[in-house]
Amino acid sequence: MRRMGIGLQMYTLRNETAQDFIGTLRKVAELGYEGVEFAGYGGIPADEMKALLQELNLQAIGSHVGLAALRADLQKEIDYLKTIGAKYMMCPYVAAEDRSSAEDWKRLFAYLEEVGAEARKQGLIFGYHNHAFEFEDRVDDAFVFDALYAATTPEAVQVEMDVCWVQFAGQDPLAYIPKYAGRLPLLHLKDFSKSAEGGMQTLELGQGSVNLPGVLQASSEAGVEWLIVEQDHCQNPPLESVTNSLGWLKRNYLNQF
Repeated sequence: MRRMGIGLQMYTLRNETAQDFIGTLRKVAELGYEGVEFAGYGGIPADEMKALLQELNLQAIGSHVGLAALRADLQKEIDYLKTIGAKYMMCPYVAAEDRSSAEDWKRLFAYLEEVGAEARKQGLIFGYHNHAFEFEDRVDDAFVFDALYAATTPEAVQVEMDVCWVQFAGQDPLAYIPKYAGRLPLLHLKDFSKSAEGGMQTLELGQGSVNLPGVLQASSEAGVEWLIVEQDHCQNPPLESVTNSLGWLKRNYLNQF
């Protein structure tokens, strides 16, 4: 199996960063995570963030940048990421009011292509992170997930696959990962179980129903660069949960390198 980087989506620690962003980043580095994917920067200027990451020997993988921020000032978002040495800018979500019809989706596909082309021109890689609704809505008889990547070019829009949401939506991550081989640089590595009400309960790695060993193998074969741990809601204090998930990766993946 190929060695992929191990990162953390900082949204998992949103309550901790709200109290102490710099201190939380220090703890992430101390745990042994190699990189971080941001979801906001805590008001820290880009040059200060760059210096902090260099001090901590943490790679800035990239950031989740919402549609509102992309539309408000795309250049500002690109400049920040370039300053901190990040490579990826990912659109993380589409609000319900922006996806009420197939025509809404088609307009969005065109916009994402434009954003991605500009990002690429400036040395970044743009992509999209899925939830479950991309496998519930359809465009021209295809799942939105597939329609998006059919309507855009790999040069402009890459895939950040969240295997937890793929499986929760009733699809097989082990079928979808190879389908997007070569276009899938980032993968959100998560685990979950379904609640009694049918909702998602995100869990530490190895505690739920996702075939994580299979996902790791498929990711390696598909050319994934970074495995990014994320837990939407933690059953333990979040720092404890991300410690436990990294421990699972050390035992079941990193120990072979």
